[in-house]
Amino acid sequence: MSYHEEEDNSGKILLAALAGAGAGIIAGLLMAPDKGKATREKLGATATKYSGQLGEQLSKYGEDLDSRFKGYIEKLEDLGLTGAGSKLKLKGNWDEAKGKLKQQYAQLTDEDLEYAEGQGDELVGRLQNKLGKAKSEVVKLLNDL
Repeated sequence: MSYHEEEDNSGKILLAALAGAGAGIIAGLLMAPDKGKATREKLGATATKYSGQLGEQLSKYGEDLDSRFKGYIEKLEDLGLTGAGSKLKLKGNWDEAKGKLKQQYAQLTDEDLEYAEGQGDELVGRLQNKLGKAKSEVVKLLNDL
C-alpha cells in the first residue's frame, strides 16, 4: 500500500469536532433559558472547555503529521531519492571511525571529531568548516565509514 492509499481519519475527526462545537454553541444561543450575563458566562465556560479539547486534538494531529513526514523522508532517503548524504546515519564504533578519518584527513583533531548521540549536526558543521566540503559531502563521508 503506498502512502497515498493510507487511510487518514485525523482530519475528518478534527472537522467533525469543530462542526459539533459550532452546532452546540449555536443551539445554546438559540435555546438559552438564561438572559444576558449568565448566558455569556456559560458560553465562555463552554468555549474554554472545548478550546482545551480542541488544542489537545490539534497537538496530537500535529505530532502525528510530524512523525508521518519524518517516516516519508526516511523512506525517500533509503530509496536514494533525496540525494547523497541527506541524513547522517552513523553505524558501528565511533572510535574506529575517528581513526579512519584522522588517517584520511591529517588536519582533523580530537576536538573536531567529538561526537555525542543526538549532536550529529554539530559534528557535520565542524567537519564542513575544517574540510571545506558541502554538508551533503560530509554526511556521505561519515555514512560511508
